[in-house]
Amino acid sequence: MASVNTEECFSVALKLVKEGGNLVRDAIKKTKNVEIKSSVVDLVTESDKAVEKLLITGLSKAFTDHKFIGEESVAAGEKCVLTDEPTWIIDPIDGTMNFVHSFPYTCISVALWVNKEAEIGIVYNPVLEQMFTAIKGQGAFLNDEKISASGETDLGQALVFSEMGTSRDPEKVDTVITNITTLMTKVHGCRTMGCAALHMAYVALGAADANYTLGVHCWDIAAGSLLVQEAGGVVIDTAGGPFDLMSRRVLCASTPELAQKIAKLLKQYQPVRDDADK
Repeated sequence: MASVNTEECFSVALKLVKEGGNLVRDAIKKTKNVEIKSSVVDLVTESDKAVEKLLITGLSKAFTDHKFIGEESVAAGEKCVLTDEPTWIIDPIDGTMNFVHSFPYTCISVALWVNKEAEIGIVYNPVLEQMFTAIKGQGAFLNDEKISASGETDLGQALVFSEMGTSRDPEKVDTVITNITTLMTKVHGCRTMGCAALHMAYVALGAADANYTLGVHCWDIAAGSLLVQEAGGVVIDTAGGPFDLMSRRVLCASTPELAQKIAKLLKQYQPVRDDADK
């Protein structure tokens, strides 16, 4: 079994995330050089690349034997493989579309997984100065104050987040529309901010009661999943089974009861797994 000094890893990662946050904060209101990836709404900027380089360079210098899964590295052709080895899973700017439009709901998401389990989760919105952190077994925090999930079990009182995603596949689009249509008459409210990691962080905070996404990537949810669990919430597959980081499906909620109520209502969609041979 691989092992790490969790406190040391957290300290180094937190410092680097704050440095990356400075880059995001400085750049969000400036003109961006935007490139298109898989679709016209799947975007990358020079800031995404700069933040990922800063994080991977700093972490690999401190922890020479650790592995990395970075959104932009994978987009450039690196394999997305999760082993038992200590692996940093990084989204340098989650909510790139928001970032391009200077919409302040965007964040850096960094997680450390060891033996295929989350040990550290950091989600940082540098524009709104929201630093969400979690170390396995130590609780979840916002700006060093402990946070907890809402405890909501009643579907009719639940504020539910979901994500539109970047895929324009007709089946995926139909699934998104069907699920929103189904839920909007049964829950207290539906919201989408265009930032999957922040959606999960807000469930951990108790500001939302649940969040589901089909078509998300591992780097969007690797940190958020730990935040939710450490805040007392639950993370499962959208169909109600166990959570699988590489499946590109996630449902998190304040309670197991609420999670299962939502799972039973959702139309399912299975995108290509992150760890599939492309």
